[in-house]
Amino acid sequence: MVEVTPSTFNALMRFTTRPDLIFVRGRGSWLWDHTGKKYLDFIQGWAVNCLGHCPPAVVEAIRRQSEELLNPSPAFYNLPAIQLADLIVQNSCVDRVFYANSGAEANEGAIKLARKWGGIHRSGAYEIITMDHGFHGRTLATMSASGKPQWENLFEPKVTGFVKVDLNDLTAVKQAITPKTVAIMLEPIQGEAGVFPAEDDYLHALRQLTHEAGLLLIFDEVQTGMGRTGTLFGYQQSGVEPDIMTLGKGMGGGLPLAALTAKEAVCCFEPGDQGGTFNGTPIITAAGLAVMKTLLEPDFLPQVRHVGDYLREKLLYLSQRFGCGEVRGKGLLLALNLGRPVGGALVTAAMENGLLLNAPRPESLRFMPALNLTTEEVDHMVAILEPLMEKAWNAV
Repeated sequence: MVEVTPSTFNALMRFTTRPDLIFVRGRGSWLWDHTGKKYLDFIQGWAVNCLGHCPPAVVEAIRRQSEELLNPSPAFYNLPAIQLADLIVQNSCVDRVFYANSGAEANEGAIKLARKWGGIHRSGAYEIITMDHGFHGRTLATMSASGKPQWENLFEPKVTGFVKVDLNDLTAVKQAITPKTVAIMLEPIQGEAGVFPAEDDYLHALRQLTHEAGLLLIFDEVQTGMGRTGTLFGYQQSGVEPDIMTLGKGMGGGLPLAALTAKEAVCCFEPGDQGGTFNGTPIITAAGLAVMKTLLEPDFLPQVRHVGDYLREKLLYLSQRFGCGEVRGKGLLLALNLGRPVGGALVTAAMENGLLLNAPRPESLRFMPALNLTTEEVDHMVAILEPLMEKAWNAV
């Protein structure tokens, strides 16, 4: 039992509103707080713990690597970093991997790489077309690239060179292209916005457009990559290959690991252009290697798709019963349109009843469970959520 007093949290800088509880233990889809209360976790660190809390394969990889080598410096090669990069390249459309510590850092690297490429191949072009309501991170450049309305006047002046258009609006993209344009950057599914997918026809049209205009296509797969949508990478669902792809979140199985990846023709960094003190350390890439090997097991991704379909079916049931809206997303990145602004209240009530959910918008719930979630755990989630929704609807 951990004692919690009003002064327990005083040393931490406030950056978000958090409940006065401390999580002390996690296993699979479950978390326990300092009082011993148990929670079914459908957030999983914002899609970070792709194999659930403390997965044995990742724990063992960390333990084993911690006894061998932690950090020789990114100035030298290490074996887990090479092995993980090889697996990514062998199982995707990219040719090169640069490790980072967060999705924001990977996206920052993608922006830099595109601008460097534009300086070489497009007479100094540097502007990147991004999407309204898109989310690419919280560094100054990635906030500037993002399309969150509440960030519009925050931390001014922003980094220039980002032109925003609506997702799935090809005409708007065409109108936004100028001689200064170097790339188009988007998420295959806008996760933070509330799980809004880019349409397959739109992605194919973007790929054709970028080929014709000599532009780069950048996919931010920080949230959609690493099996989250039911395929290893989100782009594989549409068959549209990006020139640059960023990864993060689930890549480290709970540890800070991300990657900027790209096709060979785009890789134009020279020594000194890019780096990072902790990038690609053995202890972190060993965890990533354990994750990747698990995702590549023959039955793993089919099971993600199976449980994703089951979760979708249950969300459609809730939607039909309570007169809600659509169920959006793919695999185990799904959202339920509630049809009314009760998302925050449901999240609070769910937590009180031992269920962790996320409301990216007042009228939506987002579901980002562990990829090895079971159908029994889906049923348990619904058994908690359904009466809470009934209570909320009856109160209106």
